[in-house]
Amino acid sequence: MLVPAEVWTLAKTENGSAVLIKPSGSDIAVPIFIGHAEAHAILIGLGDVPMPRPLTHDLFLSTLSQLNADVKRIEITDLNEGTFFGRLVIMQNNKEISIDARPSDCIAMAVRIKCDIYIDEAVVDEAGISITFLNDNQDDIVKSDDREAKISSLKKLLDNAVEEENYEEAAKLRDKIKDLEGTSS
Repeated sequence: MLVPAEVWTLAKTENGSAVLIKPSGSDIAVPIFIGHAEAHAILIGLGDVPMPRPLTHDLFLSTLSQLNADVKRIEITDLNEGTFFGRLVIMQNNKEISIDARPSDCIAMAVRIKCDIYIDEAVVDEAGISITFLNDNQDDIVKSDDREAKISSLKKLLDNAVEEENYEEAAKLRDKIKDLEGTSS
């Protein structure tokens, strides 16, 4: 059975990055290990960072919009031999369409549009970790609402924008960093 969930944290571990999905009202979180690019895409979505050109997830969401389709929810549906499975559920012409997708891509889209996230209870039972354990080991965890983590991510994007001589984007990123740091421009 699917239960409502949310992105609880992003973590950097010895094994790479993980997004932790926490069922609503639960003291358990499910770590889904993802690549650097996927973590970056999720952080950009969480931080509402404007990009000068659409990234892949933004492009897909824009395409859906042009096709008069809306993302209704994302679902993390299964865990098989260490691989997580997900679905993007869209609504078009009053018809629900389910699309097989990597959970990391689903999450990157969900954080951009703030749609519902669901996870199967069987996945939580199989892969869930106590939040108490995670809190006791939080030196390795970057919380998704951690201002310093967002600032660090934005600074990397700023460096890339300057390197690519995209000064308009660099100015936007600089202003977002200043806002987060609480300084005036």
